Amino acid sequence: MASKGKPSPRSAVSPLSDAQVKRLAAEHTLVNPCNNHPCGPRVDNIEEINAQNPRATAVLRDMVKCDLRSHSRNYAWGLENVPETGPFITACTHITLYDVFIPMIGLFDQGRRPRFMAKAEMAHWPIVGWGLKTVGMQPVKRHSGQARAIEEESISIITSGRPLTVWPEGTLTRDPKKWPMTCKNGAAYIALESSRRLGYQVPLFPCVTWGAASINHLLPWPRKNVVMHYGDRLDYADLLEGSENWGEEPPSVNVEVLTNRIRAVLEANEAEIRGEEPPAEGVWDYRLMQRVPRSQFPAALD
Repeated sequence: MASKGKPSPRSAVSPLSDAQVKRLAAEHTLVNPCNNHPCGPRVDNIEEINAQNPRATAVLRDMVKCDLRSHSRNYAWGLENVPETGPFITACTHITLYDVFIPMIGLFDQGRRPRFMAKAEMAHWPIVGWGLKTVGMQPVKRHSGQARAIEEESISIITSGRPLTVWPEGTLTRDPKKWPMTCKNGAAYIALESSRRLGYQVPLFPCVTWGAASINHLLPWPRKNVVMHYGDRLDYADLLEGSENWGEEPPSVNVEVLTNRIRAVLEANEAEIRGEEPPAEGVWDYRLMQRVPRSQFPAALD
């Protein structure tokens, strides 16, 4: 089954302006995510690094950095939130493929090596597929009826102590103006169930990358501004109350609420980077391929 529609063209949005980057720099400490330890000295997770093809990963990291630097001026804030040890989940926007590589490089340069949930088709792409498999891609076979098996494997990654990066929308956004669209429930399910099994709230961080939507990938110029915000830890302790009585899996309402909460935070953080308000008409619903009111996506339990 093919994805619904196609992502809107580069002309659908304006490039991220120098003026807006200047405004963000006045409010936040912007760093270059392509620099090692961009936020200052910290301890690399050597055990994690050595467990994930260290030589091949280093080669891939250098290749990706070269490509990113040739196409964009890269900025980020919030990478100091990345834990030095222990499992955590990063939930990223999926506007362009930069939403794969900018967060990956940012986390690598903070000394962590997360596993990545990505659509299985990408494993067969030239060069990109090799790279993703090298850095621990967790293939997701969409429309395969194997959602729970995929989620179980992802939960095992978290409970083994490794971080995990996911793209909750499941594919490139189909929002005509490239705002986060409705998200699938997998990321929320993984967060709730892995927290239940570990006995504590697994850190969950929203990550928004914006600016690459207008890049012409066939030409290395003109370079565009790209900004990533690695957000504050998202609190969902209220959704874990009574988890010892859940039964076999988290309640569907808790999963739905956390899914909505993730999407709302991604939208708000993207709005800050863009310096724009999200569409007043509502959220782009991937199932209906149209906007629906935000009231249909409650981010709190009744």
